Amino acid sequence: MNVGDRVRLLTGREEGIITRLLDNDLVEVAIDNDFTIPVLRREVVVVAAEEQKAFGQTATAIAAERNAAAAGTRQNTPSSTTKPTPAASKTGTKAPAPEPVRVQKGLYLALVHQSPELLATYLVNNTDSDLLFTYGEDREGQYRGLSSDKLGPKATSRPLAHWHLKDFEQWPAVIIQLLPHRVNGNTAFELLTKRQQFKAATFYNSRQQAPILQKEAYLFQLDEKPAAPVVLAPEKLAEQLKQQLTGNTPPKPAAIAPAPEPVKAIVPPSHEFDLHLEALNPEALTAEPPLSNTAMLKLQIDAFEDALSRALATNMHEIVFIHGSGNGTLRKEIHKLLSRNKDIKFFEDARKEKFGYGATLVRLK
Repeated sequence: MNVGDRVRLLTGREEGIITRLLDNDLVEVAIDNDFTIPVLRREVVVVAAEEQKAFGQTATAIAAERNAAAAGTRQNTPSSTTKPTPAASKTGTKAPAPEPVRVQKGLYLALVHQSPELLATYLVNNTDSDLLFTYGEDREGQYRGLSSDKLGPKATSRPLAHWHLKDFEQWPAVIIQLLPHRVNGNTAFELLTKRQQFKAATFYNSRQQAPILQKEAYLFQLDEKPAAPVVLAPEKLAEQLKQQLTGNTPPKPAAIAPAPEPVKAIVPPSHEFDLHLEALNPEALTAEPPLSNTAMLKLQIDAFEDALSRALATNMHEIVFIHGSGNGTLRKEIHKLLSRNKDIKFFEDARKEKFGYGATLVRLK
């Protein structure tokens, strides 16, 4: 099973799309493409593409029509019971459909509606070259590589991610590395690293027909567009020609493209992460003026969130946070944050014989 596969629940008639692989036994499925639930792999089956051809309209198609009707996006199609309009009955011809806007060649990131609320992310190679690419996401400075593949000319990738519009403000920045190439070609291409951050001001104005996909999408070009030609004034053009004829043309500086900043490697935290202030920042204990209880708690919470993010990004299975017993304030705040995190399988008090009630074991998905 892969992200983007359409599946059916064995315990019912519901169908949906796999949006995330949570672990070896668990996947996240968008039911009717609107709300997501975790499901065991053994409780779903992939729906074959030939099924609809053999049995006609499936439950998924019915759900899609229902969602389209709710969004007001379903188009009116003529049927045997539809009466022709007066203009159509007179002329017997239909008005020509407007021609779609043609998108120039290039590499694109396309976000396509799976339903009014759910978007699937595709990479579109609208060029004559093969394309090697990597896909990753950056959340608050923490990079996580998610996919890599090769695309042929005039081809699209499988869905690389699924996002909900209601979570637009929490969408990560997308980082894509692109390397075109041609077998037996005479041109060597440079590696292009593109960071795409979505902003509401420009996102909703980017909707147009996506090439290759032939669907309406939020479309973002990833490769650089050619620079506009420079127009010289007549007197400057004459001076430039004179310099070229006399051999006094100053040498042009070599054009060097700035190298993309390397993505920093994420260092996993220690399996037992100590949140005591003397372990995090010993100087804070002797600071002048002394830190308030609120400032000390914030320092500890920030360290906890950073360690948890690195543990998730490096695919750790579990981590122990040593917070001490004390008055229980830090422990309570940590448990509150853990209970809201969807990437946590469960958490519990760590080994009491070693830590007492002063540590929490966190099992990650």
